[in-house]
Amino acid sequence: MTGHVTAPAAALADQLPTWVTLLRAPNPGPMTLDGTNTWLLRAPGAEHAIVVDPGPADEAHLAAIAAHGPVALVLITHGHPDHTEGAPRLSELLGGVPVRAVDPVHTVNGLPLDADAALDVPGLSVRVVPAPGHTSDSVCFLVELGDERVVLTGDTILGRGTTVVAHPDGHLGDYLTSLELLSTYRGVPALPGHGPALADCGAAADFYLAHRRARLDQVRAAVAAGATTPAEVVAAVYADVDRSLWWAAEWSVRAQLEYLAPETRECVTGDTELELP
Repeated sequence: MTGHVTAPAAALADQLPTWVTLLRAPNPGPMTLDGTNTWLLRAPGAEHAIVVDPGPADEAHLAAIAAHGPVALVLITHGHPDHTEGAPRLSELLGGVPVRAVDPVHTVNGLPLDADAALDVPGLSVRVVPAPGHTSDSVCFLVELGDERVVLTGDTILGRGTTVVAHPDGHLGDYLTSLELLSTYRGVPALPGHGPALADCGAAADFYLAHRRARLDQVRAAVAAGATTPAEVVAAVYADVDRSLWWAAEWSVRAQLEYLAPETRECVTGDTELELP
């Protein structure tokens, strides 16, 4: 979801590596931007590719992915339906190719992913980068070919705008830690789950960290000014966001209030309590 920030978090990538192909799903919307990005990576001369995030169960989109086969492995950054819904059908179209995710629910014909695991992929070095926060099962993938590297960031870093922390599954403390880890990938292009590719994952992560810390200050101020429910905090902090997106903003606000709970309880006087689940 985009909030106050609608511009890219870092400079756009001038071009993708020659071994990276973007296939965008036809599911644009306020939460998906231009649509879900399905990434296909194949080392030069390699027979098999890998696919990251098949996207929705759109038959034409899945057929377009399958047309780039053969594929050795399908990877999932996190379990939201706009990234996973098409995975079982894509595996079928590709002759039973394994689909691997952290959550066994989204794993097909293979084993769930382990954090920090190195994956056996023809011609490419692929490592799982743990990135919980947007969801509890979120991961990124660091992919290397020679001296070229990319980070596939899922919804942890978007190509445009900022993302929600999907409370209660998502956790802001985890998210901040994940951004700090991603900030170490200086000069490495970020291939996000939505929006354009970014030139520098580390710079994007720095931007996101600054944005999140500014939001926390805004939430502190809203509570100090008398907001006693997540809805009241949303109205104060996200006043310039389209009201049709306030339900999603409330996910992040609930995550922010949970993170700030020791502080905000001190700010709320009398018998009034912030209404957290």
